[in-house]
Amino acid sequence: MKILILNGPNLNMLGMREKSLYGDFTYNELCEAVERKCVESGASSELFQSNHEGELVDRIHSIDYDAVVINAGALTHYSYSLRDALELFRGIKIEVHISNIFAREEFRSKSVISPVCSGTIAGLGLQGYLLAIEYAVSHLNSLTDREATK
Repeated sequence: MKILILNGPNLNMLGMREKSLYGDFTYNELCEAVERKCVESGASSELFQSNHEGELVDRIHSIDYDAVVINAGALTHYSYSLRDALELFRGIKIEVHISNIFAREEFRSKSVISPVCSGTIAGLGLQGYLLAIEYAVSHLNSLTDREATK
């Protein structure tokens, strides 16, 4: 199984921005933890970060994945093109946010991508990514097990 981990604008700046909200881990440390979790779970992963909306949409369109874990950053709140791309993707889609977007400024509490995702994890820091991977792997394994028993 293959999981795409997508990170949107400014997530490459982790460790340098608002540590009280995002923690002091760097983007590279996030990637290392995610890759380690995927390997431990028996999944392959592709990590992709872009500050450009169209690049994220193009990556989703490649549809070579069983699951997408996405932290769209600020695009969460207004990117209908990203929402549409996720809606086209037929695999598991899990929205992740390092900070609790529902406890921040009002404009951050609305996600236009949540309605097309399987679930949302917010406010759990780096752990949110690991939980999303754990869920995706568990869910995909249960689908595979059900197919095998048919």
